Amino acid sequence: MEEKLAQQPSDCLKVVLFGPESTGKTTLAVKLAEHFRTAVVEEYMREYLQLKWDNFKKVCEPRDLIPIAAGQMRRENELSKTAGKLLLCDTDLLELKVYSEAYYHGYCNPLLLKHALNNWYDLYFLTNIDTPWVPDDLRDKPHDREGMFKKFKSTLQLYKRPYIILSGNKEERFEKAVLAIDELLKQRN
Repeated sequence: MEEKLAQQPSDCLKVVLFGPESTGKTTLAVKLAEHFRTAVVEEYMREYLQLKWDNFKKVCEPRDLIPIAAGQMRRENELSKTAGKLLLCDTDLLELKVYSEAYYHGYCNPLLLKHALNNWYDLYFLTNIDTPWVPDDLRDKPHDREGMFKKFKSTLQLYKRPYIILSGNKEERFEKAVLAIDELLKQRN
């Protein structure tokens, strides 16, 4: 199982959309992928948990996190082979670690933690909570958005990950993200 959580080497620039639920990560990832003509690693956790929800198992359990992490890394590793210069990730294992600790009283499976810390990305876009809350089957923390944002931010700081906070409306976030990615791509050339 451990090899399924490992990030395979890649030459592409990897950018992660990172932050609490209902902060526009997926919408922005898709728009950025269209702009840069590249792929998005979709969030496997939503697909996995929606399937459980639809089958009347309306809870995410600690034992679900390793299969979710493996599915996420399978997608990332496959797309990193064909993405070209840039790959956008609509989450990563570090985000899964934050959710694990938030939901399971500080617990994170050691295997998940190891790979969350070993996997590396060129930049994180930390999406702020200044967007309207949009409910769905899986979102359940509308009253703790500020607390969750602080957890995400402190995680990036603790592990010294490069990040930029994206705030404002969709267009402002998009423009700031494009400028940051353009700069990273320019530095790579």
